[in-house]
Amino acid sequence: MKEWTNYFARPEFLWILLLALPLAAAFFYWSWRVKQRLVGQFVQARLLPTLAVGLSPARQKLRLALLLASLAGVLAALAGPRWGFSWEEARQRGLDIVVAVDTSRSMLAKDVPPNRLDKAKRAAFDLMRQAKNDRLGLVAFAGSAFLQCPLTVDDEAFRQNLDALQVGIIPQGGTALSEAVHAALGAFATGNNNHKALVLFTDGDDHDEDAVTMGAAKEAADAGLRIFTVGVGTAAGELLQVTDDKGDTSFIKDEDGNVVKSHLNEELLRNIATVTGGFYIPLVGAGPMEVLYSQGLAPLPKSEANVKLTRVYRERYHWFLGFAVLCLAAEMLLPDGPRPRRTKIAAAASRTGLRTAALALGVLLIPSPAPASGPGAFKEYQSGDYQAAFEEYDRLAGEKTNDYRLHYNAGTSAYRAGDLDAAEKQLGAALNSPEIISDLQAQEHAYFNLGNTLYRLGEPAADPQKKQERWEQSIANYSHALSLAQQLHTNDLDAKDNLAYVQKKMEELKRQQQQQKNQKNDDKNQDQKNQDQKNQEGQKNQDQKNQQDQQQQSAGQDQQDKKDQGNQGKQKKDKDQQNPSEQAKSGNEGQQGKEPGQEQKTVSAAAAQMSLEQARQMLEAQKDDEKALIFTSENAPAKPPNGKIKDW
Repeated sequence: MKEWTNYFARPEFLWILLLALPLAAAFFYWSWRVKQRLVGQFVQARLLPTLAVGLSPARQKLRLALLLASLAGVLAALAGPRWGFSWEEARQRGLDIVVAVDTSRSMLAKDVPPNRLDKAKRAAFDLMRQAKNDRLGLVAFAGSAFLQCPLTVDDEAFRQNLDALQVGIIPQGGTALSEAVHAALGAFATGNNNHKALVLFTDGDDHDEDAVTMGAAKEAADAGLRIFTVGVGTAAGELLQVTDDKGDTSFIKDEDGNVVKSHLNEELLRNIATVTGGFYIPLVGAGPMEVLYSQGLAPLPKSEANVKLTRVYRERYHWFLGFAVLCLAAEMLLPDGPRPRRTKIAAAASRTGLRTAALALGVLLIPSPAPASGPGAFKEYQSGDYQAAFEEYDRLAGEKTNDYRLHYNAGTSAYRAGDLDAAEKQLGAALNSPEIISDLQAQEHAYFNLGNTLYRLGEPAADPQKKQERWEQSIANYSHALSLAQQLHTNDLDAKDNLAYVQKKMEELKRQQQQQKNQKNDDKNQDQKNQDQKNQEGQKNQDQKNQQDQQQQSAGQDQQDKKDQGNQGKQKKDKDQQNPSEQAKSGNEGQQGKEPGQEQKTVSAAAAQMSLEQARQMLEAQKDDEKALIFTSENAPAKPPNGKIKDW
């Protein structure tokens, strides 16, 4: 019945219509048979054609068909048919609530039936029914976050976007709670004094560091955002499984080949809520969303008489009611038999009157056409004057800020005219318009054109970081366009080709940045090598100088030794001049205490002694013969990554 609610206010009457028409037809057929049987009991069969002259069975059946058509028209009118709508301003008091739903692969765990994601979506529907006068927005997040539905009072728009959530809607895997908090902060308009609240549905399997997540929570608290965390899952956890297109089921594994088991991290969710003044509630038991709204959201101060846009559908019940009245009138005026023939003039006059009445009725029933917006701008766009078309659409968009079509046309004209900054601004305004929520095809086209604009904005950028940021935004918009195309059951080949092209350019940009980084490292290593070689040459020159000094000292020592030997010869000559007895005595003592040549050894040992400074210089001189093993950056072992990649 969800599809019929867009066209009928009370679709349950359609079920009554499907049951009432067959029953009414059966009743009329039964009454016809009974009538024929009763007539046969009172009138003989041979007299019946004579008595029934002027009665037409076909016209009687037509009258019954008109009654059935009248009944169908009445029941269809009671169903409240409506199509088309307009936006009207409504003043009401309420909160601004952003609902963030975790769409990572860990939400496929079935520790809560049917799985965590479906459980969270049903709880979000319950919260929508509780928040009757509040504006609701929707954020989908995994490794990154995206504002799926801006703040709106249109429950049907919120319902459609929530129902479209599925695992893989965010291209980047993993779970980043800080990204969800930042996306929620961006959903609130700047300068909005309404009390802000974020309801976070997740299992808490955060892949960011706790310091990063808590830093985002403190930033939200400083901005006045109160976070209420809803834990989905169990503390015991569940092994993660995925099912491919063929229906085969397999377990999710990490980089080491281990099967991943996801657990509910209640402590982290409780800390996030406490920092911002909210509270944590597990998604268990009966009515957790009623408790969350009554105890957490309802006591918050409401905004004073905020003006909000409300979708007002155009009722079309009078068409079906008028059809029923016409059928009843025709049934009453239709005779049981043919009328007596009239003159041709009277018949012609009657036909002329009927034609005039039918023409007047047709004129009254034709709806007045809606005035077209900006015909001059459209003609200028068709003629190729894109700048003039942009200026006209921009002027009209300033007068009608809620008409997303004017913003879209202005952005497209600016893109054609080469004003990319204006194109980005206008297309962003079109996507932020609440009226575009129900027009999925317009969203797809806007995301596609915005992706083209962002790519062209990043292409001439000299700063690689800025260029990469623009192209990443372009890839995200192409991905959203393809996601909407899947919902519309269309195949957007242009968006698919552009997405592949930008991704290829992104890979080339990253490869160039890596090559530049490697070149810088090589230059740095070469400078270090040159410096080391210069130091070694300086050390070698110093060693050579020290060796020369040592040789000079050795030469001086040899001269001193020769001088000492001369003194010793003189002393020996003096000793030979002593008396013979003393010489004999000396000779005996010399023969008893010394071996032949011992005196020479003693002199040589005395000459070989050197100081500590001379020993150090000799050792340094020998360093020239040593070979050093130098480890360059290419031989150094690769450092392990800071953390393992997690995409669940």
